[in-house]
Amino acid sequence: MAEIAAQDEITMSERAARRIHEIVTEEQNTGMMLRVAVGGGGCSGFQYSFTFDDACNEDDCVIERDDARIVVDEMSWDFLSGAEIDFVEELIGAYFTIRNPNASSTCGCGTSFATD
Repeated sequence: MAEIAAQDEITMSERAARRIHEIVTEEQNTGMMLRVAVGGGGCSGFQYSFTFDDACNEDDCVIERDDARIVVDEMSWDFLSGAEIDFVEELIGAYFTIRNPNASSTCGCGTSFATD
């Protein structure tokens, strides 16, 4: 992937890094990374997916912080440019979430979004 300008970076919050590290430690798989992708679907047009993976593809970019890694494919990167990946713990549950400046609207559950 080409060099990324600062405004196009995707960042990982401290909470997300801590949770990814906890999961990797629990699974005893130091090669495991959180894979974040954007695909068509959801109630707003696009939806986020969060899975764990231990392999990088040729078009992947890796974000690292505090021994935690997130991998994003090149197509998804365009939709997530400038976003922050976070981990939230609330009364209704705990989950990874994305603060995405490219989303013109989001659904109530926060897993799908639309762009202009």
